[in-house]
Amino acid sequence: MVLFRSKQEKRRFLLVVFWAFLSPCLRAQSVDTVYLERMDPIFISSNMDEARRKEYELLKRRVRKTLPYAKMAAARMRAMEDKLNGIQGRRARNQYIKQCETAIKDMYMEQLKNLTVGEGQVLMKLIHRETGSTTWEIMKGYRGTTEALMWQVFGSFWGHNLKVEFDPGIDYQIEHIIQFERLE
Repeated sequence: MVLFRSKQEKRRFLLVVFWAFLSPCLRAQSVDTVYLERMDPIFISSNMDEARRKEYELLKRRVRKTLPYAKMAAARMRAMEDKLNGIQGRRARNQYIKQCETAIKDMYMEQLKNLTVGEGQVLMKLIHRETGSTTWEIMKGYRGTTEALMWQVFGSFWGHNLKVEFDPGIDYQIEHIIQFERLE
């Protein structure tokens, strides 16, 4: 079953199909021009049963909600790394890292507290996708191994793993949602 977003898309599709199959018969002379129109991708969901479709819709909501946070985290990390490269001395670097952490907590802590466990897992995968580093590596780099280990143990009580990676082969649905919904 092919789903069209609107009647206009369906008409365009039928027009292109009509033109492609019948235009050679209707031509009076030989012409090398082909009419092309760019259409939005059509999502075919006929092979999804109700449970898989609900699971997919839940994943779509989670990705839509958490992708802006992952993009913000990646942008903040790039800016922080640029600034840290110019700072001399371990103490000054640690003070700057704590200032950044405090600023991020003040801005986003209330919103991040309201994330569900599943949204948190998707967020960690998206952070790895955006930054190229797992949340474990980020915590270890900025806060140290001991604190990263503490958060790993604390997160494991709720089913989190800070070492989780985004794999386009395994997480193809997340990548599809990002591309199909034009979230980038």
